[in-house]
Parts: sequence; structure tokens; C-alpha cells
Amino acid sequence: MFGTHDLALFAFTVLVLNATPGVDMMLTTTRTLQHGVRAGLITAAGICAGCIVHTLAAAFGLAALLAASAAAFTLIKWAGAAYLAWLAIGMLRQAWAKPVDQAAVQPAASGGSAAEWFRTGLLTNALNPKVALFFLALLPQFIDAGAPDKTLAFLFLGAWFIVQGYLFLALLVIAVAPLRRWRAPAAVRRGVWAAGGGLFMALAARLALAQRP
Repeated sequence: MFGTHDLALFAFTVLVLNATPGVDMMLTTTRTLQHGVRAGLITAAGICAGCIVHTLAAAFGLAALLAASAAAFTLIKWAGAAYLAWLAIGMLRQAWAKPVDQAAVQPAASGGSAAEWFRTGLLTNALNPKVALFFLALLPQFIDAGAPDKTLAFLFLGAWFIVQGYLFLALLVIAVAPLRRWRAPAAVRRGVWAAGGGLFMALAARLALAQRP
């Protein structure tokens, strides 16, 4: 279809990638626990919007620029790392806040805004040059050498990746949402926020130290 092949293998590869813990999964889970199902789904939509950016970049050659230009890669890499660090600092501040009550850790579903949730998902994904290079490396493996329109094939596989990724994150949101009803002790809630902040800080450091393949 559209000059692609082995779509069953492609779907399985995407599933494995979606199920691998990382920034997208952590951010979606955190927003769901904070603000509920709607926030989780909107955050997931923002993440998928970031994947649209990477799909277009790969299809029209922008990702190749990141692979070829050390300066472009470094610029986007540091922007992404700084944004992840900013999110981590927010989580750590929440863990240290006093008093730590249930409302502080688990706001009402109406807290925050749809625009903020979407923007956070979009930026965490779009500002990661490793995702752009991943698209550039993965998608061509499933495009026929003799495909009549390789750009169309890129766009088709990217759209598949995005739809499947959103469905996975939506199921994750539904699975995580019931945990909001659990009123954990204050020490546990502090620990969860601290662990989340530490994880995001580690992800920021890993991105900052990433090298072009």
C-alpha cells in the first residue's frame, strides 16, 4: 500500500516502541493522575501533534538536516533538554511544597487548561531531535525501493504511527485513571512527585548528552 511493505511487522514495531517507558508515557500518566481522563487524552493528542512534525520533517528532508548538521542537532537537543528539566523542576517543587494535601497533588479534573496540556505534549515530543532521527531511520525500512512516491509512503507510515500511538496512549489513560481515586498518604504522594521529577531530570540529562548517530 502506497509503496510500503511488511505492515504487520511495522505495527508490531510501533507497539513495542509505544510500550517502552519514556517521556511520552510518563507525561501522559502524570497528566491523567493530576487532572483526569480529559487531560490525559489532550496531552496524548499534543504528543501525536509532535509526531506529525517529525513525520513531515522526515518526509520533506528536515530530519536529514539534523543528521547532517551538528549545530542544528545541538540547538534542538538543548532546547528539548531544557524543557524537560523545567518540567522536572515543577514536579520537584510540588514534592517539596507544604502542606502537601490531596488537592495539591491531585487537582480537580478542571484544573489547568486544554491548551496547556496540549502544548506540553507537543513540545516534549517536537523538541526531541532523537525522535526526528528515529523517524528518518525507521520509516525507510518499510518503504519499497521502487515506490513510485516515497514522500507519500513516508506520510502514510507516519500517519499509521501517529494513529496507533494515540490509541495506545488513550488505553493507557483509561487504565491509569482509576488510580486517581486512591488517596495515598502524604509521604507516598511526595515520593511519587519526587520520583517523577527525578525521572524527567534524568531524561533531560540523557537528551543533553545524546550524540548524533
